[in-house]
Amino acid sequence: MVSWILKKILGSKNQRELRRLTPMVRRINEVDEQFKSLSDDELRAKTAAWKEEFSKIPELEDQWKKLDEILPEAFAVVKNAARRLKERQHSFTVCDQPMVWDMVHFDVQLLGGVVLHRGRIAEMATGEGKTLVATLPLYLNALTGRGAHLVTVNDYLARRDAEWMGQLYSFLGLTVGCIEHDQEPDVRREQYAMDITYGTNSEFGFDYLRDNGMATTREQQVQRGYHYAIVDEVDSILIDEARTPLIISGPATISTHQYDKWKPLIEQLVRKQNMLCNRVASEAIEKFEQGEVETGGRLMFKVKLGQPRNKQLLRMMEDPDKRRAIDKAELSFFQDTRKEELFALKEELFFTIDEKSNESDLSEQGRAFLNPDDPNSFVLPDLINEFTEIDLDQTLSPEEKDKRKAERQQHCDAQAERIHNISQLLRAYCLFEKDVQYVIEDNKVVIVDEFTGRKMPGRRWSDGLHQAVEAKEGVQIDRETQTLATITIQNYFRLYQKLAGMTGTAETEAAEFHDIYKLDVNVIPTNRPVRRTDHNDHIYKTRREKYNAVIKEIKEAHARTQPVLVGSVSVEASELISRMLKREKIPHNVLNAKFHMQEAEIVARAGQPGTVTISTNMAGRGTDIKLGSGVTERGGLMVIGTERHEARRIDRQLRGRCARQGDPGASRFYVSFEDDLMRNFGAADRMTRIMERFGLEEGQELEHRWLNKSVETAQKRVEQRNYMIRKRTLDFDDVMNMQREVVYTYRNEVIDSEEPRKLIYEVINEAVPAKVKEYLDVDEPNYTGLIHWVNTTFPLGLTKEKAQFDTRAVDENVQFLIEKIKDAYERKSSHEEPTAVKSLERYIILNAIDRLWQEHLYAMDALREGVYLRGYAQKDPLIEYKTEAYDMFVELMANIKNEVLNNLFRSTSNLQAFENFLATLPQFLMREHAPTAPTATADARMRQPVGAMAGVAAGDGDGAGEVSIDLPVRRSIAKVGRNEPCPCDSGKKYKNCCGRVA
Repeated sequence: MVSWILKKILGSKNQRELRRLTPMVRRINEVDEQFKSLSDDELRAKTAAWKEEFSKIPELEDQWKKLDEILPEAFAVVKNAARRLKERQHSFTVCDQPMVWDMVHFDVQLLGGVVLHRGRIAEMATGEGKTLVATLPLYLNALTGRGAHLVTVNDYLARRDAEWMGQLYSFLGLTVGCIEHDQEPDVRREQYAMDITYGTNSEFGFDYLRDNGMATTREQQVQRGYHYAIVDEVDSILIDEARTPLIISGPATISTHQYDKWKPLIEQLVRKQNMLCNRVASEAIEKFEQGEVETGGRLMFKVKLGQPRNKQLLRMMEDPDKRRAIDKAELSFFQDTRKEELFALKEELFFTIDEKSNESDLSEQGRAFLNPDDPNSFVLPDLINEFTEIDLDQTLSPEEKDKRKAERQQHCDAQAERIHNISQLLRAYCLFEKDVQYVIEDNKVVIVDEFTGRKMPGRRWSDGLHQAVEAKEGVQIDRETQTLATITIQNYFRLYQKLAGMTGTAETEAAEFHDIYKLDVNVIPTNRPVRRTDHNDHIYKTRREKYNAVIKEIKEAHARTQPVLVGSVSVEASELISRMLKREKIPHNVLNAKFHMQEAEIVARAGQPGTVTISTNMAGRGTDIKLGSGVTERGGLMVIGTERHEARRIDRQLRGRCARQGDPGASRFYVSFEDDLMRNFGAADRMTRIMERFGLEEGQELEHRWLNKSVETAQKRVEQRNYMIRKRTLDFDDVMNMQREVVYTYRNEVIDSEEPRKLIYEVINEAVPAKVKEYLDVDEPNYTGLIHWVNTTFPLGLTKEKAQFDTRAVDENVQFLIEKIKDAYERKSSHEEPTAVKSLERYIILNAIDRLWQEHLYAMDALREGVYLRGYAQKDPLIEYKTEAYDMFVELMANIKNEVLNNLFRSTSNLQAFENFLATLPQFLMREHAPTAPTATADARMRQPVGAMAGVAAGDGDGAGEVSIDLPVRRSIAKVGRNEPCPCDSGKKYKNCCGRVA
């Protein structure tokens, strides 16, 4: 009560913030009046003068202080330029469409601009001119010369806004660029070099990954820093799309999938499950008719486990008594005391489906159907036990042991691949529907964004799921992919030193914006009062009744020529409504993932008299719906939602499409108990009881503001769940992000280095001591092992006598080896082309980083998938992940250094240079006493120096100042198998004769 009174007296936090900014708006308008007397050139000169001034301020903090000082003047310059363009009726083309400039900033838009400059989110209602608002802070922050980015949701909006607002920037002397899909790197670099750059979030993110994870020279990198960004439709980009990380993938080196092999069996299995569920549902109906309600509820719960979208099940869920019986059975089976009964019930099915977690699981019956001859076909072998048994088997030779282990490993891999393929095919058949989660286009599976309804060409589901869906639909199965570079949307945008956002709906997610991005939300008032009427939801028992009511409402509105915008959640729902409208002979436009090319055009026409537009979710965001003549008198645009979305924001966005800039309008949502939100998140139970109490008949609806709150409660539950998923994703990715920053920083250091040899020597100075200590700094020093490592990694030709490791301390041996290696490397470099040496040295380090980083990403993916099982041992998977990820990262950095050492003498700028280097080395051939014999004892072998430096090598034997390389032994006869007759004509097998001393 006290807080309510204080809020009435002092205003809310948002109102107080806006009151503090009001004097700034007055100041901008005062300066704007003064600038009216300036000529165009004098107005432009202000831009040039400020840019010159900022170029002399090196520190970012000082630049930000200066920006705050000049804000009123800079905003006034932009507003003044907009007025001049409007007064002159400035005409231009945007996306090949002629336009005339007719906008000048309102006071509320100036307020929004100040909020954006201060690194916050400005919530502004649809139609309030967010596109124009962004010009103010973008102009101001571009003056620093560090670049300012505006991020949009699709390529069309990026291009449209860059060409549209570019008229204003160009008038003031700033350059503007646009990043689009399929642009060449040179073009991208030019666009990023502009003062202001427009583009989509995925293009910015993928450019970051290409620059830092794939580019090998500074010339290949296109971005120039992360200074200031405004994210348009910030809720869509930073929340809706944040659950899916950006991944650059390449084709896997090998593809072993068996989707096409298992597809016919899975199809049969799904058909058998459908028949089984239909039979069980028929039994349940009989039981209900006989009055055995509990048995009927148990049987229908079984159907729900095996086929949650079974038509008979959905019809029964419309009946309050039967719904209650099914819910009661479900609750009782999930009690701890009945876990075994639940397991037994699941085993009566071929597989079970969990819609909430998007998972499917085979039962024993299903496994037997797929592979009746092998009961262990779905059991992964215990390799540790099997390897131990093989090692303890004294009858096996070392070669046979290795062969058996390889066979068992191969068997385990094939088993795991089969289980994985079948699991993904089941998911594809049972959980992924055509025209809902994906569409088929040009013989390819194209994913549909669940939030915007837009197609996402080029995006693929990971972990083989995409191949499974391709197999299901009978289109070409593309090769599996492996991750080359990845980053989440959250971590990409946290790179920016100053981030801001604007949208029509951010308030409901204010806590998440603050927790993850440290962004506060300010709600900007509308320029004119909102005249929209938001009607209560109409709630029906079934989808059929709901859609009939929707069609009836559309017919009534169409009869009075009032325009209607119908929002649907999926492509399937939009096409169903379209078919129903065709039957009623009502002309309409359909805007879904299949027709997004005409998106903006269809949405722009949606306000014309008598127009009916069906739109998936929020397709067409960013395009204003302007009312045609005479529409205002008919009540403005009518918005109809055919289903409540999981997120309240999306519903608010749909409502906000009408009643822009004080126009009249109305909105209503239609809901049924068969909607996914109602089925999965519990709001239906309470409503069923209400409907029972009122005794509603077929086609009657419920309507009350309390019921709206009940639906919103379900939405809040889903929002909370999705927030936890995103937060968890971010917690795990934060670990990867720290590793990514270290690797990418090191990579950029290599690319930017003028003297990459210093970095090579740093690797030598760090890696060699670690290796020497590994062999020598132990209880029993392994001198032979160290010599073997040195000679296989570097061409030093050390022997025990030459090295004399046992006569020196560990640190002295380290220094001895480092000097030898550097001397050898200097000799090798002297034979290379001088112009190519630096590029070669960069390549050696970058190649090691890239190859091992990709392997590390693969290993981290596997760790992340498996670490959740640690929860069963009462361990926090996140802590376990952090611990193991750190150990893996330490190992990665050590492996990168060792890889650099391995490639140091195995890489060359050209073959001739390498041959010249080899010619200077004392080369030692392994020569046999008896050339015709296939083998000889180790003692019988002797080294004989050959080549240019033979005399030196055969000399003093201390190894001082010499470099050598072991060339491979060339056999004079073919290799002899162990069980073949011995070539010495003894009549024995080779392994029992000369082979014994091999």
